[in-house]
Amino acid sequence: MDTIYTASALSTGDGRNGHVRTSDGTLDVDLAIPKEMGGAGGALNPEQLFAAGYAACFHSALRGVARQASVTLADDSVTAEVALGRSGEGFGLGVVLRIELPGLAADVADDLVAKAHVMCPYSNATRGNIEVELDVTVG
Repeated sequence: MDTIYTASALSTGDGRNGHVRTSDGTLDVDLAIPKEMGGAGGALNPEQLFAAGYAACFHSALRGVARQASVTLADDSVTAEVALGRSGEGFGLGVVLRIELPGLAADVADDLVAKAHVMCPYSNATRGNIEVELDVTVG
């Protein structure tokens, strides 16, 4: 891999009940275990951060492949739902990407999404490691 950019974030405190800060200071937030997991909630958690990153990255890849195919997107969106669950002795993640492509024919939308899934670094990092479901809506 020919590195283009490296992001760096520091975790301090108590992990999921701690604090994270990027090296440039643009993200500087407390974390809290969600209420659904027995925590206090009220702050970000690692799954939310991963979901935000994956949604933005996939959306960018989708827009890129659409431009390459000369397809105009409007009112498009990507929602990433990241699930945390027990897996064997530890824990695992699962992702559902909900892709909204209003006004496109289903076959065109499916082709763009498949190509974006090949281009997106998050998709490439997770492929074969966690289950990623692609849910495409064109209506």
